[in-house]
Amino acid sequence: MASNDVVILQDGTFESEVLKCDVPVLVDFWAVWCGPCKAVAPAIEELAKQYKGKVKVAKMDVDEHQRVPQQYGIRSIPTLLVFKGGRVVDTIIGAVPKSKLEDSLKKALT
Repeated sequence: MASNDVVILQDGTFESEVLKCDVPVLVDFWAVWCGPCKAVAPAIEELAKQYKGKVKVAKMDVDEHQRVPQQYGIRSIPTLLVFKGGRVVDTIIGAVPKSKLEDSLKKALT
């Protein structure tokens, strides 16, 4: 489902991969059965390649890993959270255009 540029997260790897990361992290909370999640997936892949080395792009399957999504109050998917310095700096809910995701990443990089 994800390319080599996208990190697959688990409850046990979330802290080290996201909260302790020294670059901004875009986390896509998704599920296999979610149509809008599939719709936004190509844009996520493109951004992972485009921002490689500047931003980490990661995905977390909310069916397989539930602790972290519950902790962050994920109620609908796709929900994309942008983390910087271990804190959420932006929240995007639903299938949105790549440009909206990119705007959020650009803000996190400033």
